Amino acid sequence: MPYYDELSKEELLKIVKKQEKELKSKKYGLVWDSEREPEQVVLDCEHNLPVLKRIKDKEIKTDNTEDNIIIEGDNYHALTVLNYTHKEKIDVIYIDPPYNTGNKSWKYNNKYVEKDDGYLHSKWLNMMEKRLLIAKSLLKPSGCLICAIDENEQNNLGLLLTKIFPAYKIDCITIIHNPGGIQGDNFSYTHEYAYFVYHNSKGYIGRITRVDTNSTPLRDWGGDESKRVTSKNGFYPIYVKGKEIVGFGQVCADNFHPQSSNIVNSNGIVEVYPIDGNGIERKWRHARQSVESIKDELFCVENDNELIIKRNKTVYRYKTVWTESKYNSNVYGSKLVRQIIDNEFPFPKSLYNVKECLLAVSKSKKEAVILDFFAGSGTTGHAVLEMNKEDGGNRKFILCTNNENNICRDVTYPRIANVINGYPFKGKDKTLLFERKINWSDLNIRIENILDEINILIEEKKSNYDKIENEFKDNTVRIYGVKNIDGQKEGLGGNLQYFNTDFVRKTKNRDQVKVNLTKNCTEMLCVKENIFNLKLEEDDFKIFSSNENRRFLCIYYNIIEDSFTDFIEAMKKIEGEKIIYMFSIDNTVDKSLFHCLKDLKIEAIPQSILDVYRQLAKMNIPVKANLIFTEFSKAETKIFKEKDKDEGARILRIVLEKTVQRISQDNNIGILNDKGKEEKISTLNDSLFKKKVISKVEWEENKTYFAIGNEAAHGNYDDYTLKQVEKFYKHIQTLINTYEIR
Repeated sequence: MPYYDELSKEELLKIVKKQEKELKSKKYGLVWDSEREPEQVVLDCEHNLPVLKRIKDKEIKTDNTEDNIIIEGDNYHALTVLNYTHKEKIDVIYIDPPYNTGNKSWKYNNKYVEKDDGYLHSKWLNMMEKRLLIAKSLLKPSGCLICAIDENEQNNLGLLLTKIFPAYKIDCITIIHNPGGIQGDNFSYTHEYAYFVYHNSKGYIGRITRVDTNSTPLRDWGGDESKRVTSKNGFYPIYVKGKEIVGFGQVCADNFHPQSSNIVNSNGIVEVYPIDGNGIERKWRHARQSVESIKDELFCVENDNELIIKRNKTVYRYKTVWTESKYNSNVYGSKLVRQIIDNEFPFPKSLYNVKECLLAVSKSKKEAVILDFFAGSGTTGHAVLEMNKEDGGNRKFILCTNNENNICRDVTYPRIANVINGYPFKGKDKTLLFERKINWSDLNIRIENILDEINILIEEKKSNYDKIENEFKDNTVRIYGVKNIDGQKEGLGGNLQYFNTDFVRKTKNRDQVKVNLTKNCTEMLCVKENIFNLKLEEDDFKIFSSNENRRFLCIYYNIIEDSFTDFIEAMKKIEGEKIIYMFSIDNTVDKSLFHCLKDLKIEAIPQSILDVYRQLAKMNIPVKANLIFTEFSKAETKIFKEKDKDEGARILRIVLEKTVQRISQDNNIGILNDKGKEEKISTLNDSLFKKKVISKVEWEENKTYFAIGNEAAHGNYDDYTLKQVEKFYKHIQTLINTYEIR
């Protein structure tokens, strides 16, 4: 790059040394320049506390179930708020982030990222890592992350997910979303990907139910691998009486060879064996020990006076390549959005693509909370509402998106509002009624039975539709029911709350910050409890009720005043669960004040909010070099000018701590533990040594000088000398130079 042409030999050598140090700790994985250009929306959280502001005129109410949520604003700020309101409460996160095509598809620090940007991938990874890190803490222990992507960042995303979710199972699914293809430099791309990230437990991914019966012969067919000799347990009789399967015989002895596939025994029961039309002994596709588990899926048909056993398999494991036409992003994405809101949106997902992803992990979780923090046109919310309509579920969605080019207000919100309330629709509404792949190896049986099934289906369904359409493509027969619609499309129902992100400014007066945050956290508390209906509002307190009027959110904003008596009296009149949030400077609440109430829980605010925000800042905002240098300069004055070894050692202890944290961050070592608290400096020092970031000498010296700093902090001034403190100073100077902290 031109940048390097301007550097001296010494400067180039420094860069090489730094890269070598970084690569030492990277046996496998991603390395990228994550902080060359820090993301401004992340840095905003250093001096501001994100909050929510409710837009009441966008509220939608159709029933008394809990509310869905749209948050307009940068998703990093929205995720920060959700880390307080929804930590470990999310069942599924589905995201469709920018694909980083280089064609001005997304902005970093308010500038479009283009193909010739030397940090094209670094910027994308920097953006994604910070959001995935804070999103991870939102997932329940049993939760799942699903991330759509295309070929531009698929490999990088896979490695990033492996880094952030090391103990999780990660599967990558291929989805044919554009059968016509998008022309690349060499290949025409017809597909994209979806990563599924979940705890590796058997049966976590659900099963897919097909709309057709998809019956197939139970008898195996084909070459030598289908013959009896390949599976002893696969050759046994199935007992049939009057075309009804009544039982299963034992595995036949090796020397027993039936003369035909159908033998009538003395009880008038037909014993059906897996013997083909040429008299060749085949095997059943299920062994004797497992066939009874699928008995309800088996049935008997007659063909040319021969009884044949078939299977109606309706439930399947998901495959790793999804090819059905319903995933077409043009038909069920772009065209569908235009039908709903008469507006354009670039590259929306097929509704059925997103819906199938969600069904795979939440079909049985009818109370699931589903988050999408790259919400775009709102397909995820639409899919959740469709799922609830079909199975009576009560899943809820949280959608987060910015309002660049008025996307949130002109596309996301109108689409969700129309889907909930209903909207004018003109055109065809097609429903897939039947889908069957033709098995050419058993064609004569297949065609006859397929035609029978289709004729029966058409007779049953034709009165429900204006016409029946058929399609034969890719060796597959599909039957659609078509309704000509010209009028109002029925709404799916549901409730919605709409919020903007906003900020409370941090100041040096910490108590005033607590007061200001408490005054502006009401909407966050409403979101946390999913309670939004204002019942009573006074100067010092508010009371909200849930939609079903069984739970109540009670917030007291002041220190204990005369109004507190009114607060208590108002709550006495409430029958139901009372969730009380009390302002407190010292984060304590005297619970005896509420002895006259029952069915309640109490939490002090706003310290719990501040604690969450502080953890996120520690995790994603780098330790500032100017803080290190400011304190380092103070230490220099104390040690070398004033000869004050004790104050100098105390300050150096803080500087060394910040320096070790900064080196850790620069080498992808988190400075927070699993509980969100700052990791012990001794633990970080050990991690840096184990990962070969620092040398053994540096590791030992760090331990020595931490000990001196601790002695100074505890007033044990006789345990070290001024000369040792001077060496302490020089050690830190060496670390700053070696690891290029600036």
